[in-house]
Amino acid sequence: MKTIKILSLLMFVAVTFTACSDDDETPEEINEEETITTMTVTLVPDGGGATIILQSQDLDGDGPNAPDVTVSGNLAANTAYSGSVVLLNETETPAENITEEVEEESDEHQFFYVTTGSIASVTYDDTDADGNPVGLEFTLTTADAGSATMAVTLRHQPKKPNDGTLADAGGETDITQTFNLTVE
Repeated sequence: MKTIKILSLLMFVAVTFTACSDDDETPEEINEEETITTMTVTLVPDGGGATIILQSQDLDGDGPNAPDVTVSGNLAANTAYSGSVVLLNETETPAENITEEVEEESDEHQFFYVTTGSIASVTYDDTDADGNPVGLEFTLTTADAGSATMAVTLRHQPKKPNDGTLADAGGETDITQTFNLTVE
């Protein structure tokens, strides 16, 4: 009889330990990085003129091939351009519009525009719910004729507010591309 009691007690303890586990906690939501294969920056001159398209397309992602970078024309000197950015994942059919996710999660994203040469300024035209810049829409103003570069970088989970620099923003880079430009 003593053996039956000991076995019953051991069975009860074994069932109790296996029934009470920590698995009941809600798992933390994982927000995986999106695949961005194509960034298209559209620059429309205020007052008319030719629209300029800057595009970086990297269909193999982190593969061995470098992105195909194109600029459709030259910028006009001393001109303001309304800019917009569209991001796509073209590894899917049809292509997934990643721009929509950036808009929905605007508090977790920010574009940074770093320019050299004949670009006078880039200013943000859109903000998140807290009034911090996002950069899907912006104004680019050119200076006198000459050469220029514009690096476009999307950061995920940057510090907001920040001082407008990549160094202060932190976060992770989702996509970055430098475009070589001519201002005439």
